[in-house]
Amino acid sequence: MTEMAETTIDLPGNFRIAEVLAFHGRDRDQIAEIVTADGFRKGLLWEGAPACLSVRIADGRAACGLEIDGPAPGGTEERLATLARRMLGLSQPVDRFEEDYRDHPDVGRMIAQNPGLRLPVAASPFEALSWAITGQQISVAAAVSIRRKLILAAGIRHSGGLLCYPDARTVLGLGEDRLRQAGFSRSKAGTLLEVGRRQLSGELPLAAWLDGAEEEGAADRLLATPGVGPWTVSYACLRGYGWLDGSLHGDVAVRRSLQALLGLVEKPDARTTERWLAGFRPWRALVGAHLWAFRSAQAY
Repeated sequence: MTEMAETTIDLPGNFRIAEVLAFHGRDRDQIAEIVTADGFRKGLLWEGAPACLSVRIADGRAACGLEIDGPAPGGTEERLATLARRMLGLSQPVDRFEEDYRDHPDVGRMIAQNPGLRLPVAASPFEALSWAITGQQISVAAAVSIRRKLILAAGIRHSGGLLCYPDARTVLGLGEDRLRQAGFSRSKAGTLLEVGRRQLSGELPLAAWLDGAEEEGAADRLLATPGVGPWTVSYACLRGYGWLDGSLHGDVAVRRSLQALLGLVEKPDARTTERWLAGFRPWRALVGAHLWAFRSAQAY
């Protein structure tokens, strides 16, 4: 038995679909996400049940559907609307940022190149955090390959055919050996398992932080997890919650784009980049995202 929930969301006039499609189209094998010209479908777990999220964007609106293998829990339509708004970056106050910095000599150039830039957000904070751990110090292509193997190892398939991104409980069930077979290093496998354990124990209440009330405390608790450093926290908070003030100064692509933006002879080091980004609080992560977009259409 499957049940369907649906909702429609009005989009702002400056909404950009390109970043959404790039983010969900990272894996060209499309085992868990299928991207079309006007939207995407994604396999995920909804209270432990396989589900398929669909988002279609047309005429200034996003038509969203959730097909669940099993009964739909109460309040699913409201929760679907909240999820879709977060995933599309609609809660990010980018208009205020652009108002403040459109005349800035450097950031203003990036805003002019990519007006209305929002950051697509993962379906769950755990997905974002596990993706950040996967991508530590390796290329995007290598991270995508490992992500694909993780999804295949979990093997949870929705009735519509898409595989579902695993949750913390599923990852813990895989264990270290299966994670190593999927391509994770021993240290990354250990970090991923520790994150899963801490989420299930309540030590890392990832879903409870979605209201944004504990942004600073959440970052501190994530940093206290072995194997989770500042870049991982900033990236996970950006992609998991849409929080816009994490500092991505350790990101090589950010530093390379900053070199191009400022016309520097050499790529700035992490400390120099950190100092430069510090001048844009509370928008450091959004400025970092503009730096990603400044020189590349690749979905980080």
